[in-house]
Amino acid sequence: MSSHHLELTQVGIDFPTAKGPFTALKDVNLRINKGEFISLIGHSGCGKSTVLNIVAGLHQASTGGVILDNQEVNEPGPERAVVFQNHSLLPWLSAYKNVELAVKQTSNGRSKKEMKEWVEHNLELVHMSHAVDKLPAEISGGMKQRVGIARALAMEPKVFLMDEPFGALDALTRAHLQDSVMEIHAQLGNTVIMITHDVDEAVLLSDRIVMMTNGPAATIGEILPIELSRPRNRIELADNPQYNHYRHEVLKFLYEKQRKVESVDEHRKKQTEQKSETTQSNVA
Repeated sequence: MSSHHLELTQVGIDFPTAKGPFTALKDVNLRINKGEFISLIGHSGCGKSTVLNIVAGLHQASTGGVILDNQEVNEPGPERAVVFQNHSLLPWLSAYKNVELAVKQTSNGRSKKEMKEWVEHNLELVHMSHAVDKLPAEISGGMKQRVGIARALAMEPKVFLMDEPFGALDALTRAHLQDSVMEIHAQLGNTVIMITHDVDEAVLLSDRIVMMTNGPAATIGEILPIELSRPRNRIELADNPQYNHYRHEVLKFLYEKQRKVESVDEHRKKQTEQKSETTQSNVA
């Protein structure tokens, strides 16, 4: 592995509200190597999507910043492709045309013939060659998501960002797509950051799992390296003690450690409220 090619340093973000600034993220530090597969996991509202959007250049950090290959990230760019939970395909274009649109935007001096081959190659990567002429309305949710992944890959991004890409799919479709993503990652060696709520998905796919603390002022609580050899087979891993240990560690963080933090915070809040009530009654 080469030196860090993506670095988040002291990243924080405040959003304006009627009651004053709301601190969504604080002091997020993460160094990612080229070709690493990173999962971000945490409870709803812990700022996972905000981290992803800052890396994508869709949000500007209020403090700190993101460096990709020695360049500061401050706006969206084709070297960072995003796949959302909602496929966001253009409904009036076929699967082929949806991918072609991305290829045209980043043509890199390809001839028409080369562009056609590149679109077909990326649809083949996600096993969608049979449906090139289908409109989004004519294919299933899983197939739409495959086309969305092909479109993102066709841009040849350095960093592939996925925001719960399989969240809306049934279990079987999700499993097939996870396998496809593992195949593609093995083949292309691109850097992937994926948001998930699914502990099994995180352990199966990742090199490291980044566990976020609850918001507000969410940050990285723990980072768990997943040292399971690749290629990974979900059926073989089901009985693997190491796999189950990793699973247990993530669950423990999410459901024990975060609960303890919450109850300590609630206790402090109550104490503060009681003190202020006592002060007010004394003044009265």
